[in-house]
Amino acid sequence: MSENDPAALIRGRYGVKPDAPLPFAPADEVPAGLAAILDRRVTRRYAPHPVPEPLLQTVLAGAQSAPSKSDLQQYSVIVLQDPDKIARIADWIGGMDWIKQAPVFLLFCGDIRRARRVCELHGRLHANDNVDTFINATADAALALGFTVMAAEAAGLGTCPISYVRNHVEKIGPMCGLPPGVYPLAGLTLGFPAGARNWLSPRLPQHLMVHRESYDDSGLEAALPGYDAARPPAKPRYPEIHGPKPEGCGWSENAARQTSVPERFGMRTWLKLQGLSLD
Repeated sequence: MSENDPAALIRGRYGVKPDAPLPFAPADEVPAGLAAILDRRVTRRYAPHPVPEPLLQTVLAGAQSAPSKSDLQQYSVIVLQDPDKIARIADWIGGMDWIKQAPVFLLFCGDIRRARRVCELHGRLHANDNVDTFINATADAALALGFTVMAAEAAGLGTCPISYVRNHVEKIGPMCGLPPGVYPLAGLTLGFPAGARNWLSPRLPQHLMVHRESYDDSGLEAALPGYDAARPPAKPRYPEIHGPKPEGCGWSENAARQTSVPERFGMRTWLKLQGLSLD
C-alpha cells in the first residue's frame, strides 16, 4: 500500500475489503502527517534499546503542545524508566508481559494540585474542587496522551495506552508519589518497535461516531454485524462471568461483556481520599 494512497488508508482504518465500496470519498491527497495518523497502530513489541533523553524530552514537548482548557495545563506526566517499577506495574496488571519490554512507561495524570498551589501562592482560595474541574483535568491529560502518541509515531517510536493502571491506583499512586489532587488517567508504553507492526484495528463506521447537527444512533443495530465481521474474533472478556467462548467474540459482544460488569468500584473512593470532592 502506498503510504499516501487515500483510498487504501480509509479502507485500512475502517476495515473495508478491496472489493467493497468506500464508506466515503476521501480527499484526493493526504498529507504525510495525516496519513501517519490514519495508519497508526499500537506497539506491543519493543526493541531492547533505551530512548535517548533528548528524543524523550522532545516527544514530551509534543505532549505539552496539546491544547488545554483555559491554558490551565492541569495534568502531569510521571516518567518511569526503572525496569523494576515497570515490571511491577506489568505484574499488577497481569496478561501484558510485553509492558516489561518497554524502556519507558509514562503515567498521565490529571493534576488539580498545581492550581491549588498557584492560588495559595497568590493569596487566593481555590474554589473549584468539583466535577467540572475533574473533567477539565482529565481532558487535559487525555489530550496530552494523544499528542504524545502522535509525537512518538512521528519520531519513529511506538506506543500503547494502558487504561488498566486505574485498576491498581492504590499501589501505583504511592509508588509514583502522587500527592492529593493528582490522579492517574492512563499509562503509555514507549520505545522503539521490534518486529512486524501490529495489525491495524478498524474503527466503527464514521456515521456512528460523527453526528451532523444532532445526535442520531439509529444506524447502530444495522451497522454492527458488518463491523464485527471486519475484525478477527477476539479473546472473550469476563469468561468467568459470561461463560467461555473458544471461537472468540466479535467487537460488540465483547463490548457488551465488559460494560455489563461493574469495574473499578474503588475509584471514586480513592479520588476522594486524594482530596477530590467531585461535587
